Amino acid sequence: MRLLFFCLLILVYASASAQDTIVNLKAYQNYDFVAGNTIIFEDNFTSDPNGEFPTHWNLENGQAVINKWQGAPTLLITDGNYGRVGPLMKEKNYLPEQFTLEYDTYLTPESYTLKVFFFSADGADCLGFNSNAESVDGNFLDAEQNGKDLSSKHPEGKNYDKYFNTWHHVAMIYKNKLVKIYVDERRALVIPNCGSVPTRVQFGGIGSSENPIPIRNVRIASGGDANDLNKMFTDGKYISHGIRFDVNKATLRPEAMGELNAIAKILTANPILNFEIGGHTDSDGDAAANLILSQKRADAVKNQLMVLGISEKRLTTKGYGATKPVSDNATFEGKANNRRVEFTKL
Repeated sequence: MRLLFFCLLILVYASASAQDTIVNLKAYQNYDFVAGNTIIFEDNFTSDPNGEFPTHWNLENGQAVINKWQGAPTLLITDGNYGRVGPLMKEKNYLPEQFTLEYDTYLTPESYTLKVFFFSADGADCLGFNSNAESVDGNFLDAEQNGKDLSSKHPEGKNYDKYFNTWHHVAMIYKNKLVKIYVDERRALVIPNCGSVPTRVQFGGIGSSENPIPIRNVRIASGGDANDLNKMFTDGKYISHGIRFDVNKATLRPEAMGELNAIAKILTANPILNFEIGGHTDSDGDAAANLILSQKRADAVKNQLMVLGISEKRLTTKGYGATKPVSDNATFEGKANNRRVEFTKL
């Protein structure tokens, strides 16, 4: 497809732990990504049966299927050059003026990297990037914007073997044509002015049944700004969708550290503020189990803030389960918005 304003190609190399769920949160001590506070789309594929195409997606080209990958339900692009999939949305152009995008992807030495494509309202390509490593030139990323070389060297040089055969988390924020892309704990790319405005997104790549391209934990949210977080927090109430946990567990995911770091800074700068940390779930599952899980998640947030230097005396916790929904639990997006952590000033 012809590029209307520019096309950005980026190969990202990310440092991550050797295991999927056991990640040292200390590696994220400088992570500053803040997710948007209203979910537009979220899918972890747990409701889709193996061997089927996911319910909440469009197949744009090639073939894709849900299957277990490294023990978790995963969308696999299995055919096409490029095979492409996109969120199934009510509106054709659904991305707001400010949004965040997050997903997890996995790379093997034999597979092609996952590509992300953004399109403007008139259907033209306006932004694209690769989210994992294929080359061996020592770059942290290779990027091109209007012929400009935006590549930078990875601090660990050409030692790439550790980037294969493990999951990596990619996060992006778009605000007023400013783009920031993070891979695991590092900020990989900043574009001060990305040109045309993205209004929808697709994921794709050169997949095969032998070497599919995996993707999971996709989330798109409106908003995403540390300054907005500061205002809402000091005004007395902040709802977080960026503090995330493993499915049906109270284990903090490392990407939660972006918001936790920001919250710790706010609390440190405002020592008179005390908060209740409320855990909330959607209505799926047993109500009593949801209450227990939400309490454990609230406690996990409190414990991590204490690790970051906040006094235990300033924080209380309460698990609410599904008793205080903010959206309709009958809808896909509503459930995503109900799964949250709330901070309420005492």
